[in-house]
Amino acid sequence: MATKNLSEYVLSSVPDGNEMKFGIVVSEWNYDVTGALMRGAVDTLKKHGVQDEDILVKHVPGSFELTLGGQFFAEYTDVDAIILLGCVIQGETRHFDFICQGVTKGATDLNIKYNLPVIFGLLTTENQQQALDRAGGRLGNKGDEAAVTALKMVALQNNFEDEIKQD
Repeated sequence: MATKNLSEYVLSSVPDGNEMKFGIVVSEWNYDVTGALMRGAVDTLKKHGVQDEDILVKHVPGSFELTLGGQFFAEYTDVDAIILLGCVIQGETRHFDFICQGVTKGATDLNIKYNLPVIFGLLTTENQQQALDRAGGRLGNKGDEAAVTALKMVALQNNFEDEIKQD
């Protein structure tokens, strides 16, 4: 069980996002949860200097479609990172397992194929309350965490690219 508030982080450890551009893919399924994740991510990006016009949000029907939405961002835009936000709640069938495995593998493949930070913001919970607890509830907002991760990964990639240019 998670005990850490997902929205707690050291402010000074987050890079300035003023020159960065982000794509956010949001699942429409469980939108009471995923909409809250999206608001958390957008608010966090803005808090760290990302301009409104540099935050692009697109919606997909369900969590399984997150990775194709991410691929569209990688192929058709000039974003510096992509944040995938979804929520899969355990049900009575194995559908949960297949969706979670597919999105996890898809996100990993996108990172590698496009050499671009693709951030995994998929909640995989046992019930609705656990999801709500992680979407702005008592455990913070996984959207905040995804945005901070995206900012840090873009800064890391920029750092590597700058070092190569200096050599």
